[in-house]
Amino acid sequence: MGSASMLAAGAARAVSGCSGVLPADGDAGDAAVPPALLQARTAPADLDPRGWLVSEKLDGVRGFWDGCVLRTRSGRRIAAPGWFLERLPAVPLDGELWMGRGRFDALSAAVRRQQPQEAEWRSIRYMVFEAPGADGPFEARVGRLHALMLGQTAPGFQVVPQRAVGDAAALRVLLEQVVAAGGEGLMLHRADAPYVTGRQPVLLKLKPEQDEEAWVIGHQPGQGRHAGRLGALRVRDAQGRVFEIGTGFTDAQRENPVPLGATVTYTYRGRTGTGLPRFASFKRVRDEP
Repeated sequence: MGSASMLAAGAARAVSGCSGVLPADGDAGDAAVPPALLQARTAPADLDPRGWLVSEKLDGVRGFWDGCVLRTRSGRRIAAPGWFLERLPAVPLDGELWMGRGRFDALSAAVRRQQPQEAEWRSIRYMVFEAPGADGPFEARVGRLHALMLGQTAPGFQVVPQRAVGDAAALRVLLEQVVAAGGEGLMLHRADAPYVTGRQPVLLKLKPEQDEEAWVIGHQPGQGRHAGRLGALRVRDAQGRVFEIGTGFTDAQRENPVPLGATVTYTYRGRTGTGLPRFASFKRVRDEP
């Protein structure tokens, strides 16, 4: 069955095997296994945007819908209200749970709750940007997602707007506009790319400052006004480079440091000759409820 038929058929049928009830964490078959998803690389400074589709980079929580259960990118089930899920189409979707610009902390708190709060979820939108496993180029998959959205009445279900940008100058102007309005940056997806997973060059992120992830391997004690609490996190990145992050923390985070083994996102401004990030600053614990 082609991807267009697959999406149409999935939208028309009930969610098989769900019965409107999602299993609790720890139930059989609900282990937190990370789904295979596409991940972005950092866009080069000289990127020519022709041939790419561009969207705003949403500062939300990644949500993978397998047609029955909504999960984080770590594979953990999100305890969304039944009314939020029951009208979603019975096909795989990949997107971002989002409350709006500058509201990540409120969103993260809502998504982490084991008992969802009605008022919070009324403000959350599921911003979909991909149809996992569907065939055809990305541009066609986006078109099918829009067709799918037209037949849905699920609260908060939207497709992330994508646009073509003519040249590098226009891309810079768009980035400046988004950031000035409170956005994080831009995402660029090759319009002709088939569906793939992993960290691939077909998906790029473009931001005024760069960010990456690292794993916490130690706590460095503070000095001076930070004596007796956290001074810096000692971390290791995906390439095995070890360094410290000593800024960006709230007082509460210094009093109760991020635990060992946690994955954190940090921002930086370029790299040294040995590949270490310059001006590394803590941003947040990765978006895992």
